[in-house]
Amino acid sequence: MSRPARGPAAVVTGLGLLTPLGRGADQVLGALLAGRSGLVRPPSGHPVAGLLTEAGIAPAVDGGEVLPVTEARCVDRFALLALAAAEDAVQDAKLMVGQNADPHRVAVVVGTGGGGLETYEAQARARQERGRPAVSPYLLPGMLSNMAAARIAIKYGIRGYSSAPVTACAAGAQAVAEALRLIRADEADVVVCGGTDASLHPTVAAAFYNSRALASGWEAPKLASRPFDRRRNGFVLGEGAGVLVIERAEHAAARGAAGYAELLGWGASTDAHHPTTPRPDGAGAADAMRAALRSAGLAAADLDYVNAHGTGTKLGDRAEAAALRAVFGEHGPAVSSTKGALGHLLGAAGAVEAAISVLALAGRVLPPTANLDEVDPQCELDHVRTTRRGPLRAVLSNSFAFGGHNLCLVFGPPPTPVTKHPVGDPS
Repeated sequence: MSRPARGPAAVVTGLGLLTPLGRGADQVLGALLAGRSGLVRPPSGHPVAGLLTEAGIAPAVDGGEVLPVTEARCVDRFALLALAAAEDAVQDAKLMVGQNADPHRVAVVVGTGGGGLETYEAQARARQERGRPAVSPYLLPGMLSNMAAARIAIKYGIRGYSSAPVTACAAGAQAVAEALRLIRADEADVVVCGGTDASLHPTVAAAFYNSRALASGWEAPKLASRPFDRRRNGFVLGEGAGVLVIERAEHAAARGAAGYAELLGWGASTDAHHPTTPRPDGAGAADAMRAALRSAGLAAADLDYVNAHGTGTKLGDRAEAAALRAVFGEHGPAVSSTKGALGHLLGAAGAVEAAISVLALAGRVLPPTANLDEVDPQCELDHVRTTRRGPLRAVLSNSFAFGGHNLCLVFGPPPTPVTKHPVGDPS
């Protein structure tokens, strides 16, 4: 599995996850391996109660936990989720900006699909009901899509590059890809990157429901998300955040930081086909996967596992399956979609699933696809239906979005002298 020199190696030294399966890398991976679902019926009093019959609800975040109380009251939930995930990732990496990392050489890139939509909706309602004076002067810093990245930078004193991709459901993965670009270009030593979304509120829920994109008619919420299953009929809307600390391998080694995995490469493409549906033959997705393999310097045969985008929609799953067969042949790598247990976390999905892919690689374990009872004949692949264990050489994480944005990430074993082994490691 030799690969050409591509510039400095980039190693994942920290992970932070807030998902419908809980908070923390070990908790999330442990729940996936145990076959637990994070999908529930929204409880009475939740903003989408009565609008959705199932949802993926992330743990509550007390604003005072991640920010001074005086600031927390004007911060949207999407940013609070990102701040909590960043706190866990930074602590996991033992990163101390200004002490073991030059603040001007640390970057932050955190993507989102919608940004502070809940804040905007609340303030628009206030204006309609009570007029201009009712609108908070803190509306803009609450709703702007860059505010998760900005709040993280402010909290940790990060003085380098910052950005906020908004490529819908590929945003989190694009943020991770941007981290690799920054490190290979020698523009950063460390990048705090990921994705966040908190779209479980009435208007967004109603829009997805009316578009007929959501799963429906299931007797229990945990059964509703069914990637690649013959009976699937849509995705389950969820929320959450995933943050990774990615740094130049030499920088990590110099400060004694352990690594989970190396980010070997990434690939991107655009379908140029339709605002919401993929190319039926999956050509755009296949282009992105091939580009990711080239970036990593790998052949298709070098890959052992794919964490699929796999949302549970008829068209999306079939297009992705076609793309996987086009790239890897009829006997390709093992495939699973963790959206069966998590739901679709929109702009956070790519980062959360990248983190899960890293955990799978480091723990030498493949999480199964929940609810895959009978594979759609058009989605035949080497599906992981029960937990598998064994060494992995390289893994791929796929993210495909409205607008035709395709982003794929490739991870391999870390080059750092000390490696991390999360829950699920059989050794």
